[in-house]
Amino acid sequence: MDHDSATSSGGPTPGTIPLDSAEFSRDPYPLLATLRDCGPVQRVRTVNGRTTWVITGWAEARAALADARLSKDTARFFAGRPSHRNLAPAVSRTLLATDPPDHGRLRKLAMKAFTPAAVARLEPRIREIAARLADALATRGSADLIEEFAVPLPIAVICELLGVPEGDRAAVRRWSNTLFAAGDPDAVVDRASHAISDYMTGLIAARRDEPGDDVLSDLIAARDDEDRLTEPELVSLAVLLVVAGHETTANLIGNGMLALLRDDTLRSRLRADPGLLPAAIEEFLRYDAPMTIATFRYATEPVDLGGVRIETGDVVQVSPGAANRDPARFAEPDAVRLDRSTGHLSFGHGPHHCLGAPLARMEARIAFEVLLTRCPDIRLTDGTGAGATGGTSDGASDAVEWRRARLMRGLARLPVTVRRP
Repeated sequence: MDHDSATSSGGPTPGTIPLDSAEFSRDPYPLLATLRDCGPVQRVRTVNGRTTWVITGWAEARAALADARLSKDTARFFAGRPSHRNLAPAVSRTLLATDPPDHGRLRKLAMKAFTPAAVARLEPRIREIAARLADALATRGSADLIEEFAVPLPIAVICELLGVPEGDRAAVRRWSNTLFAAGDPDAVVDRASHAISDYMTGLIAARRDEPGDDVLSDLIAARDDEDRLTEPELVSLAVLLVVAGHETTANLIGNGMLALLRDDTLRSRLRADPGLLPAAIEEFLRYDAPMTIATFRYATEPVDLGGVRIETGDVVQVSPGAANRDPARFAEPDAVRLDRSTGHLSFGHGPHHCLGAPLARMEARIAFEVLLTRCPDIRLTDGTGAGATGGTSDGASDAVEWRRARLMRGLARLPVTVRRP
């Protein structure tokens, strides 16, 4: 695999990086490290033949995430450009794809659901859901931790916040999963985008007729009473909240639990001292970021970054996954250590910093605490169906499956065995 330096004489000569490959989904870090070794900002050609800048250095990534010259306005970038895609506007033009002043207006409305006080009120309910799921794991004795805990917990929380009926949540999860599936044809992803958009449009209509005590009803009131939201903005905000509200949290729980299941000493430390969980969560976020590549950006004017010049119109992809393992910022970046200072970029930085970060941190803290206390003998299942002990075995590694996903870094399957205390 060739990665030509973007600073070589004669101008940038992009190499090819398989960002959508199964290999990259299984373990992106060796490839990202190789790319970073060539320089923190590299121009590469993706497998579809397009050219993009990939930012892998921590300092450069942090600067790029806060740089207003790197626009998120996908509608402006793609205006007039031919495309075979048919993504629903509610998916292609979300809060994540806007610049000021629209970004600030939309973010302010959505932020009300994620203030510290609002998040704190959710703790008893989150704990109740987590305990129920953990007890079910212990009763069965063996399970897929992703399918039966890591995904159902944040799905239940965000769907309750938005007022999504329980019977509809499996479909919402399926559509959301498809939106990030790297292995699916574009047409399948496009259909999923319209399905979730149509669903949220219908749910908004139902809530408008019968408002409830939920975030969606509050957003409808902002749209109808004060006209601070257009109808398309309301639908796109609802879609974004339900998708982003569970995807990264599910990955955080799954990726973090895999790290714990592979480290008996760390698992014992956290079980004995739950006060270490906040530090552990920050380290899990750094060590195996729920999002390997951040969402789309492009330069609205020339930008000098990391020793290279990014020209107007160039596409830029920031890699939190790579930046979080930059040895220039983190000692022993490929090891899990609880004594680090904060500074990971898994929730972004600057104006687009993840507004749901406080909720994700709370859900993860409760999830790990509940699993470690109610399922203290949880073990990674090896390839034969038995519980692996003393770290991870080759069989246990084979039993773990990673999602083949765009942008995201998460497990598709994490088989465990659980014995009641």
